[in-house]
Amino acid sequence: MYVIDSDVLMQAKNLHYGFDFCPAFWSWLDEAHAAGTAISVQKIQDEIKAGQDELAEWATARPGFFPEPDQEVRTQLVGVAEWANGSDYDAGAKSEFLGSGDYYLIAHARAKGLTVVTHERAADTKAKVKIPNACAALHVTCIDPFAMLRDAGAQFVLGQGADAKTPGIGA
Repeated sequence: MYVIDSDVLMQAKNLHYGFDFCPAFWSWLDEAHAAGTAISVQKIQDEIKAGQDELAEWATARPGFFPEPDQEVRTQLVGVAEWANGSDYDAGAKSEFLGSGDYYLIAHARAKGLTVVTHERAADTKAKVKIPNACAALHVTCIDPFAMLRDAGAQFVLGQGADAKTPGIGA
């Protein structure tokens, strides 16, 4: 199961899978959520809703996709905070991380044994806690959205049925 970062949804809307030209991505997310394989967290929904745009409307219409932290997650929030406060990140980076949706995303993944999905890349910096760095330190699997889509077998196919040819591949 995947727990999805806000940057995945924001970049999907703005770049790769706009609502206007790739509704299949958004349908896939709904189907994956219904199948119990994709969620995000309430703090991520809060970040998205601050945008007051089409993505905010999408997120508002899907409260179940963005669950509140339960007792298991709250317990992991303590562990993630202990890790962050004991790390050698700058004080400002620690504070920013602990006030972000990233903190809740990682705690949720840790509590439920989920894979974090983000566009962020690991970086050797003390000025910002990057999700992949935190995940590695906390033994949480972290992948990019394209790996998630491949791993889940997602296909956004144009054409009629399984016999449709992919342009440039055997066409």
